[in-house]
Amino acid sequence: MVDVRVVGPDVERSGEVLTPEALEFVADLQTRFGAHRDALLAARATRRAEIAAEGRIGFRPETAEIRDGDWRVPPPPPGLVDRRVEITGPTEPKMAVNALNCGANVWLADLEDANTPHWRNVVGGQVVLRDAVRRQLEFTAPDGREYRIREDAVLPTIVPRPRGWHLPERHLLVDGEPAVGALVDAGLYLFHNAAEQLARGSGPYFYLPKMEGHLEAALWTLVFDHAEQVLDLPEGSIRATMLIETIPAAFEMEEMLHALGSHAAGLNAGRWDYLFSVIKVFRAAGPQYVFPDRGAVTMTAPMMRAYTDQLVAVCHRRGAMAIGGMAAFIPSRRDAEVNERALAKVRDDKTREAGDGFDGSWVAHPDLVGVCKEVFDDVLGERPNQLDRQRPEVAVTAEQLLDVAGVPGERTMAGLRANVEVALRYLAAWLGGNGAVGIHNLMEDAATAEISRSQVWQWVRNEVVLEGGELVTEELVRSVVAEEVAGIGELPHLDDARRLFEQVALADDFPDFLTLPAYELIS
Repeated sequence: MVDVRVVGPDVERSGEVLTPEALEFVADLQTRFGAHRDALLAARATRRAEIAAEGRIGFRPETAEIRDGDWRVPPPPPGLVDRRVEITGPTEPKMAVNALNCGANVWLADLEDANTPHWRNVVGGQVVLRDAVRRQLEFTAPDGREYRIREDAVLPTIVPRPRGWHLPERHLLVDGEPAVGALVDAGLYLFHNAAEQLARGSGPYFYLPKMEGHLEAALWTLVFDHAEQVLDLPEGSIRATMLIETIPAAFEMEEMLHALGSHAAGLNAGRWDYLFSVIKVFRAAGPQYVFPDRGAVTMTAPMMRAYTDQLVAVCHRRGAMAIGGMAAFIPSRRDAEVNERALAKVRDDKTREAGDGFDGSWVAHPDLVGVCKEVFDDVLGERPNQLDRQRPEVAVTAEQLLDVAGVPGERTMAGLRANVEVALRYLAAWLGGNGAVGIHNLMEDAATAEISRSQVWQWVRNEVVLEGGELVTEELVRSVVAEEVAGIGELPHLDDARRLFEQVALADDFPDFLTLPAYELIS
């Protein structure tokens, strides 16, 4: 008999999702697949050591047969045929209602980077998802304002993003050990909503983050196959879109789709986590992998164009959807000039994506849905997607994917200060329980803090000289941190955020994910 125990604090309505049957299902997933997950994390470390020793990464010769083979993933399922606009956001009630009412095609309900894994958020997010699937979600704000799903709203397809394989859930113990966060998130959602979603003409769909290769995708296949059997779901009804947000995954796009098999729906191209992964994997490889200011590394940089062209070509060759990156701008209610400039950038980004063959793209705010939809409408017309558009001219090499030296831009004091300030503000909010934070009219999540702290770490270790002549040292960074803390002023959890940032940006050892030490600071 498996011992499963909840050791987190009481959460309102937790009894609706933490039922004995649901916990038994999650415990079964943990017992069957937890050790496999552990082995894959160990394999990550080995793989990174191999890459570091060689100073480069290439396409795997042992999987050439898959890349050369003639195969396709199943056609898009109901609710994922037209994905031209996807809105992302946490499973916080007010933001969830706004996402459901905004007219997007898909709501990426984020249990990962836009969510602090406080136990109240983990459980509360499952309650919100359960209500949203059944069109019962409503919320009354402290000021008395009421939020509910409009009766005439055509709901976007709900696609949760569980935590990555690396994160534990210490509030749910199976045989005395913390469960895998991803299995908790996906397991609870499947148990309560899979059959309901199918009955409503949709299905149990996911976004899968942070994977580093096809073996990690293959583990999700085992989890989904088992869940379908236990929950009596049709074979292949669980479908998933994988985020290609690590540099090892960029070299295994086809292998990952092949490994996910009947569960594969598409791939997504991001930016911050991808750049963070390049720094992490090549952190000891020398100055040829040192980026300019992160704000200068746009999706039009040659290495990023290679990455996105490869993703579209792979997806459409294999019958999978290609979904573009985030428009993180938050429109200002007071500054029309800021809005005009930012919306022009959003339009340019979405126009590039639609022109390159992407089938849809992400926005972080309901006010951006119309802009994104208009751009994709112009390209798609009456078609729901661009799966028929092949990219036979694309032939991306390893050198193109790793061309950090070809990224234009400078390393500046302003870039250093931006990294420090935004990371401090975000981490303070994260520690307080808010994983989606508006900073300088941009919606930031954990990926922002990761690229910010990793770039600071990289600049210190490589003794970068800034455009103004300043040598980036630990002492310089600490002085900038002190100045930015003083400039921010009073902010809850700022002291802890400062200590955490200095730990993950200045320590000799590079923590694989800042959310791991950060997790120790929350309840």
